[in-house]
Amino acid sequence: MPLDELPAWLPAWCLDHLGGEPAGVLFQSQQVSTVFGLRLAGGRDVVVKARADDGRAASCVAAQARLAERGFPCARPLTPVVGVGALAVHAEELRPGGEVLHGDSPGMAMRCAEVFARLMGELAGVTLAPPLPNPPWVRWDHTDSGVWPAIDVLDSRDQTVVSEHIVETAERARRRLLAAGLPCVLGHADFEAQNLRWQGRQVWAVHDWDSLAWQPEAALVGAASGSFASSGPPTLAPIDSSEAFLVAYQDIRGRLFTAVELEIAWAASLWMAAYNAREMALCGGTPAGGDALRAQAAERLRRADA
Repeated sequence: MPLDELPAWLPAWCLDHLGGEPAGVLFQSQQVSTVFGLRLAGGRDVVVKARADDGRAASCVAAQARLAERGFPCARPLTPVVGVGALAVHAEELRPGGEVLHGDSPGMAMRCAEVFARLMGELAGVTLAPPLPNPPWVRWDHTDSGVWPAIDVLDSRDQTVVSEHIVETAERARRRLLAAGLPCVLGHADFEAQNLRWQGRQVWAVHDWDSLAWQPEAALVGAASGSFASSGPPTLAPIDSSEAFLVAYQDIRGRLFTAVELEIAWAASLWMAAYNAREMALCGGTPAGGDALRAQAAERLRRADA
């Protein structure tokens, strides 16, 4: 992206909050946030993230900062969240390097569960306002009509392309999740291969802190057990790999889940997979996640007692 195509507010924001205007653009991407990798005048490389200000960003960035201070492998925020019109904006250090690991084997699941257990343990010591509303792919506790949280860009599309098995699975998983009544905790709700970088056997960086959520621990672990292998379009890990993830997480954290918590973990893996399969169907994406959901739904629903 050329410098002259940056948003008009960005150069002055960088000067005010980082001490220098952009001298070059390293990269730009768009997902939950619009992300700019910038080289400032003077040579410092930074990342600036801007997202719609829905009230979540301040808590997410504060949690990220606490973990970075404790040595957890994540980018260190350089500014708090600052309002720019309807946007919530902050800057963080650039943390380049590392590689995405691919695979959905039980062994890979156990490696990822180790990282997730460490992450959840660190977040357990962080006290701040919950980052609500939750990201839509784990917002099964919404109060909108119907099974899905209201999202205009999805709801305005032709819903007949969404297979009935996706909707039915989401309904059954959601009923089980809402019936549990478990306490909520702070956790990472987009724990996917594409958001992790590794150097050899060691995790180098965990990204996407915009996706923190406030849900029961078992539900967040369950969602991660299904999504950890996604390195591109969302997928659903094999059942034996999700089981290996859940077992490893409990071992590392030193606490066995109750029978209800295990059921909630399996239900959460289904809700997230169904949400992603619906989005892929509506947007013309790959059917791989929906195919995996169809193949695994009956067994995961059985384990969820849903």
